[in-house]
Amino acid sequence: MSVYAVARITINDRERYAQYEQGFLEIFAQHSGEIVAVSDDAEMIEGEKDFTRLVIIRFPDREALGAWYDSPEYQQLVQHRFAASDGQIAVVPGFGSA
Repeated sequence: MSVYAVARITINDRERYAQYEQGFLEIFAQHSGEIVAVSDDAEMIEGEKDFTRLVIIRFPDREALGAWYDSPEYQQLVQHRFAASDGQIAVVPGFGSA
């Protein structure tokens, strides 16, 4: 079943965050990930916007997402994101996926 990760990120250091962005796609593609949406200007229809970037990514299953997130390559790269931003990431299963 497809699984999605939804990230709400507040970027505090754009230069350092750019280091994360530079290495992201290469590692991400190795794990069958797909970028569904990325926006620095998400429209809020309820609640207050408390982030600067919204990201939605999809993987074929939870195992693929875990293999990406836990990979040594991503864990090294993500240190740039941790240093440059604050955020929350939720993992949710696709609705009606088989």
